[in-house]
Amino acid sequence: MKKKTAKKVATWIIVPLMLAIFILDIATVAIGNNYTKKYLPKVETFDYGINGDDRIHFLNTANSDAILIESNGKFALIDAGEGNNNPRRKTEYKGYESEVVEYIKYVTDLKNGNNYLDFILGTHCHYDHIGSFHTLITDNDIQIGKAYFKKFNSLIAKDYEIESWKINETYGQIIYDLAEKNVEVISNLPTDEFEFGDFTLQFYNTVTPEELQGKGENASSIGVKVSKGSKSAFLAADITKSTGLEEMLAEEIGDIDLLKIGHHGYFGSSSKYFLQTLKPEIAIVTNQLGKVYPNVKWNLTMIAKVPFFATYDNNGLIASFNDDGEIILTNNIHNF
Repeated sequence: MKKKTAKKVATWIIVPLMLAIFILDIATVAIGNNYTKKYLPKVETFDYGINGDDRIHFLNTANSDAILIESNGKFALIDAGEGNNNPRRKTEYKGYESEVVEYIKYVTDLKNGNNYLDFILGTHCHYDHIGSFHTLITDNDIQIGKAYFKKFNSLIAKDYEIESWKINETYGQIIYDLAEKNVEVISNLPTDEFEFGDFTLQFYNTVTPEELQGKGENASSIGVKVSKGSKSAFLAADITKSTGLEEMLAEEIGDIDLLKIGHHGYFGSSSKYFLQTLKPEIAIVTNQLGKVYPNVKWNLTMIAKVPFFATYDNNGLIASFNDDGEIILTNNIHNF
């Protein structure tokens, strides 16, 4: 009798709560749609005479990161998306290795007539960020100038990330692949900003603070600030409030115009403090809209009043920094 009563009480509490979350989610999306009008993307044509060639390409790799930076014929790849052999997955699933490689070959060949990346960067060792690097690095048609990878630190990771997710093995395979290809690996990442075509780049969290030991591999995430003139973007990898990185880095990053939302818009990212400190005018999430957590949507729409776009629902996005000091969004970038 007591068990039945407890189940009824739990149902009375949980069902209304889930319904309230569902309604809130719909409301925030509806409100957020009102903010998107200023930046509503047009279909990408790869006509560089329209928006220039200072671009950040956010590839559609479902809920994983693969971001190509392009400026004046120079290219750099930040993360490579999820591959086909994630140790976390117990059943067969779709990876994005071929899509990433095909896209990079198309864009680099279109602009330069060769498939050369000035550098690659692995923001941290989760497979959904670096899983496709094995296929990319071992492709004989793609040449890489250098690779930025912090050394894997088992003291930062949680036990299950090593024992079940095998993130140390993923990292080890990539370092081996780079050595086989004679690509220089730089583990001591530059702390000062540096020029990349017309862009200025700066890495953040180049050394993971000791106080974040045991917080999980997301605490190792390297953020990248991309600037041109008065406009800037921050690519937040899996930087979250949960690890403490948002609070640590926010003031150092400062005002930006575009934010690549941390950790795919999952719980623990895009806190009120982080958004109010960075003050982005636009946000991009490497996920599909339906998988972004309601609290993240709430912070973006109701607190920061920021329009946000999902790479999955747009089939990839490009943010072009034109010479007039504007950021122009285009989508459907994989339809070449």
